[in-house]
Amino acid sequence: MTTLKVKIESLEQTMEALADVMKAATGQSAPRSECSFSFPSWEAMHRVLTPKRLEIMKVMTGQGPLTKREVARRVGRDFKAVHADLETLLNSGVIDRSDEGVVFPYDRIHFEFEIESAA
Repeated sequence: MTTLKVKIESLEQTMEALADVMKAATGQSAPRSECSFSFPSWEAMHRVLTPKRLEIMKVMTGQGPLTKREVARRVGRDFKAVHADLETLLNSGVIDRSDEGVVFPYDRIHFEFEIESAA
């Protein structure tokens, strides 16, 4: 099962993770087995992963490539609105485009973040 881990982390934390990936790619360390997508803040995550876009991701999870019309049918929304949401998800890198349509190549989504009080 392939899980996408969605995180909120600082640019510094993201750069450290990228450095780890580069070390693994050059054989300097063991590769990480997780797939993750990071946002710099709660607000940034919420701008991209709105409730309707999360619903789209949910119906795409583990389904392979789907046409945009099929995604609209599965979520029960009009094509134009779903098309706009899919473009946002594509442009942000959350989903991918394939010859057969759009694809979310994961079987699960796991959210990992903490919310703290302001100091």
